[in-house]
Parts: sequence; C-alpha cells; structure tokens
Amino acid sequence: MSTRLPLVLFTLTGSLLLMSGSVQAEQGAVLYLANGSSSELENTERNVRDRDDATLTPVDQKETEGDITITAAIRQAVVRNESLSVNAQNTKIITRNGVVTLRGPVESEAEKIKLHAIAKQTPGVVQVDNQLEIKAP
Repeated sequence: MSTRLPLVLFTLTGSLLLMSGSVQAEQGAVLYLANGSSSELENTERNVRDRDDATLTPVDQKETEGDITITAAIRQAVVRNESLSVNAQNTKIITRNGVVTLRGPVESEAEKIKLHAIAKQTPGVVQVDNQLEIKAP
C-alpha cells in the first residue's frame, strides 16, 4: 500500500501539470483573439479553397518511389537551408509524376524564389508549380 500512494500522487501531479499547460495555451489564444488579431488566425478562405479538387494538398502526393525521392530531397535541402524562415521550411511539397507543387506562406519574394530554385535544381523534377504566398506583414 505504501508504494501505491507515491505512484498515485506522481500520476495525479503529472496529469495536473499537463492540464494546466493546456489551459495556459488556450488562455493565450483567447487573449490573442481578444486583442482583435483574429484575422491572423482566420484561414476559412484557405480551407474552402483547399477543398476544391483542383488544389493539391499533401494527401495528393504520389506514392511512386521517384516522386517520394524528389519530395524528400527537396525537403532535406529546404530544412538544411538556415537562411529560410520557419514558414518557408514548413512549405507543402507535393510531387506528382515529377511535377512539384510548392504551397504555403513564406516571408518574402526572395524566399519564394529560393524555394522555387531548390525544387527546380532537384534531380527528376520536370516542372515546378510555385503557389507560395508571401505572408502579409
């Protein structure tokens, strides 16, 4: 019985810490929204656009070995490039039959051009469809 009590207390304390951490994160989001910054969190238009079958999403990535290899090579080159912002490093890269689609927000026109160049220089890439968007200041 004496061994169970510390274990139960440890478990309860850990759960309480996890729960309070979530609450703090939600409070931060609420404060962010309360300051009138909800437009930055609002992405309904993008979500509606992405439901369109004409817009590629990562789910549309082909499962062929060549396309997977191309996507992986581009992702590695992008992540290794420390001059790129976090947004640029998290760009969606979708490859279908050698055609690479780049999607997502980037910080500047220079990052958009740099990502396009990285994709274009990757062996096996036939074409690059650059749909990157420059993040509003």
